[in-house]
Amino acid sequence: MAVKTFLLPDLGEGLTEADLLGWHVAVGDTVVVDQSIAEVETAKSSVEVPCPFAGVVRELHGEPGQTLDVGKPLISVELAGSQPDGGTPDGAGASSGAGSPAGPGTEGAQPYLEEELAGVAAPSGEADPKRANAAAATEAPAEAEDSGSGNVLIGYGTPGGQGARRRTRLPKAYRGGDPRPLPAGPGHPSTTGSIPPVGVEVRGDAQAGGGGASAAEPGLAPRVINPIVRRLAREHRLDLASLAGTGPEGLILRTDVEAAIAGGSPAADSTDTSAAGTGAGASAAGAGEPGDGVVRDARTGLPIAARTPVKGVRKTIAQAMTRSRTEIPEATVWVDVDATALVELRASLKSTPGGAPGLLALIARFALAGLARFPELNARVERTQDERGQEAQELVQFDGVNLGFAAQTDRGLVVPSVEGAHHLSARQLDAELRRLTEVAREGKCTPAELTRGTFTLNNYGVFGVDGSAAIINYPEAAILGVGRIVDKPWVVDGQLAVRKVTELTLAFDHRVCDGGVAGGFLRYVADAIENPGTVLADL
Repeated sequence: MAVKTFLLPDLGEGLTEADLLGWHVAVGDTVVVDQSIAEVETAKSSVEVPCPFAGVVRELHGEPGQTLDVGKPLISVELAGSQPDGGTPDGAGASSGAGSPAGPGTEGAQPYLEEELAGVAAPSGEADPKRANAAAATEAPAEAEDSGSGNVLIGYGTPGGQGARRRTRLPKAYRGGDPRPLPAGPGHPSTTGSIPPVGVEVRGDAQAGGGGASAAEPGLAPRVINPIVRRLAREHRLDLASLAGTGPEGLILRTDVEAAIAGGSPAADSTDTSAAGTGAGASAAGAGEPGDGVVRDARTGLPIAARTPVKGVRKTIAQAMTRSRTEIPEATVWVDVDATALVELRASLKSTPGGAPGLLALIARFALAGLARFPELNARVERTQDERGQEAQELVQFDGVNLGFAAQTDRGLVVPSVEGAHHLSARQLDAELRRLTEVAREGKCTPAELTRGTFTLNNYGVFGVDGSAAIINYPEAAILGVGRIVDKPWVVDGQLAVRKVTELTLAFDHRVCDGGVAGGFLRYVADAIENPGTVLADL
């Protein structure tokens, strides 16, 4: 029967992975074209994935909670009306994925745009072989001897595609493990032993008795397929060559890298075991195994309650906040504001036909008016190149405001934005803020809604706090925070009175403006809150 495998598609914004939240179908279910089969959470939001095939579900490639890479198998479906001989009704051969190269262990798998050639490093004087692989990614093998190896290009599986052109091949000694040494001379370094085949590491039977996978030997590229694994190792400054892969043929998996980051690198178990009990590695192991079965932190000695991978929306938040703190020279100004008049104005509007907009919508309207007077804050700094090709910076200001606002959800803090907020009244802003808040809590915000903002408003008063040194939502230039509104003693016309007081905080990028602009904007919003009637009359 013809079975097609649907690969996890590119979900937009260059995302390379998604967390599987749950399946909407089970093995044996009948599905139709465009039926929702699963819900996944990306770094931006959760989305439902439709199936492009109609038929019977034969296999689900993943469990809820698992992280799936874009381009990897998601679901296998036996096509409706397919023939017993494996052909489709129209006579076309079965395919495990449209346009996907076939090969053992890679059925339906689409190749990565970036791959690494595992095995022997390129001889000095020759071009780096892994750079030449990209042009040959979809080419067919030139000879039958190459088919079935599965080791020519890591990430592409065994050659067997339908390309017509030949791929430039390495010398036979590199391809097949020729026991004869390569001749010395130009382009061929002098060797004293056999050359392992491409993609096959020296197992070192003399070292470890031919046991499990060992860490890469000097001169051998680490066996890694997934660029996600490389990026994870690079972000944590982890040397892949020091790891021993637990996958087939010593392949380094994501779990191997995560274990190494957590301090339990498999490399420590598969390398020189005779040195066990000595060095820092042994000390860490001893701290983690106190004898009572409790896993303890090597640094503090305290029991570890839980380890939670940082992924999905939380991972995106961490990356954005880190980048903001790293790249933006921010400064903060704040002011206490008497919001009594604003609270009274909203109370009086409740009896009007349109009802009363929320306090946040009213403050948002004041902030938009302030940005019209101080447009420097509605901007961002972009890196560019000058006429000499050297790195430079440009200040980009916008004609209009997409107003972002921080929304707390079960998946973390997200910042959806109201498009063209400067055109909306306070009531219209209130309706749009409520709508986007509900969409965000359901995890249904689109990538555009989460990335198009030009200025952010953060109401941390809902958490019962007075103020906060907020982090700017990169790459924006400023964020306005509003604290809780509480009764406080306040001097009015020389007399002490109890008033409704809140605190406004503005964090701004000092590259886009100086304190005078930031202070002027914040004072304008504060004055609007204290005398809302005067400002609303001018809007």
